[in-house]
Amino acid sequence: MGKTAKKTGSPYAGRIAARGHFRTLRLDTPFQPRIDALMKRNDWYSWGGYRAPNSLWDEELEYFAIRSQAALFDISPMVKYRIDGADAEAFLNRVTLRDVAKLKPGRVHYTAWCDDEGHVLDDGTLFRLAAERFRLCCQERHLPWLLDSAIGFDVSVVEETEAVAGLALQGPTSFAILRDAGFAGVENLKVFDLSDFPHENGAVTISRTGFTGDLGYELFVPSTLALSLWDRLMESGQTHGIRAIGYTALNRARLEAGLIVANADFSTAEHALRADRARMPDEIGLGFMVDLAKGHFNGRRAIAAARTGKTLRHVLVGLEIEGNIPADHAIVYHRKTKEVGLVSAAGWSPLAKRNIAIASLSRPFGETLTDDLWVEIYAMRELKYEKMMKRAKVVPRPFIKLDRRTANPPADY
Repeated sequence: MGKTAKKTGSPYAGRIAARGHFRTLRLDTPFQPRIDALMKRNDWYSWGGYRAPNSLWDEELEYFAIRSQAALFDISPMVKYRIDGADAEAFLNRVTLRDVAKLKPGRVHYTAWCDDEGHVLDDGTLFRLAAERFRLCCQERHLPWLLDSAIGFDVSVVEETEAVAGLALQGPTSFAILRDAGFAGVENLKVFDLSDFPHENGAVTISRTGFTGDLGYELFVPSTLALSLWDRLMESGQTHGIRAIGYTALNRARLEAGLIVANADFSTAEHALRADRARMPDEIGLGFMVDLAKGHFNGRRAIAAARTGKTLRHVLVGLEIEGNIPADHAIVYHRKTKEVGLVSAAGWSPLAKRNIAIASLSRPFGETLTDDLWVEIYAMRELKYEKMMKRAKVVPRPFIKLDRRTANPPADY
């Protein structure tokens, strides 16, 4: 019996032994050779099918690189669309929430887009590269929806995720690094400005944007020039403490900045398997984007009706929680008995010296009822989980606000 099992029970044994283990294939970004050379922990995750680092060397020190030096993070897996044509502005005004006519060439704004029911499909950044040329960056892929929405408009929509590599350079010394790298005039960029700068035999688009709430920039370059851009920044950054980082450190910084992540802090309309999981802009803190004065756009009627009828069901809030134990995915209670929401992101803020969280609550909790809120935390203590009920207080976001983020000209650290 044993011999039979050995002979017929494992037909793939030879193949497994040859390969060592099952592997899940991941795409490599144009910066992968440099990231692989710096990876000390073999700590990867899948970002849109790309092999991306959670942490390269030490997640705590990577976070402090953002706040006290400069951190380099590969944002190439971010989905990027190039939108060109005479009707590009009108098309984007039709599908996104903000008034694109107010977005001048050389500027960026944070926006979102909805389905016809007013539920958010995604959020992202819109770069106006020229009068009739835009770049839309986001978390999820939307090409079929964008192409369908473009019918009747004189516009071209092309995905350029693989063709364009991206880097986020964030932290107090980020400006000094760009200046010393020879990007003359980069000091003139104000928050949400963008401009093209010469690099090798082409150009790099640099915007004063980021996902950390700190002084920082994002750089976009043709994939063929990616490695030379990385080397240029690393060389000029040697005396300014530049470090490559992974997502864990970035996620801590974005939490301090009170920024949200699609399908982490809210479910996008196309990913929500249940009808009550989708969210309107006002339910996730994006109501400020909605410009009802600009004319019709996707979801306009539903959003306006929800506001008029006061049928909005949820609110996204910042919480300050007693103690120092992170409340990851904790249930939020009112008076310790009634479940009123769920924490989507949480952690101890080294900069604010507070235990902070982002949570989605059922209205009116978090809106008009903000007292006597508690979170249920389970903490491991000597191989046993202990339940703790900690008091929570609704507080404004961002949790930290750094003057250097918006200083003009940027400070030379």
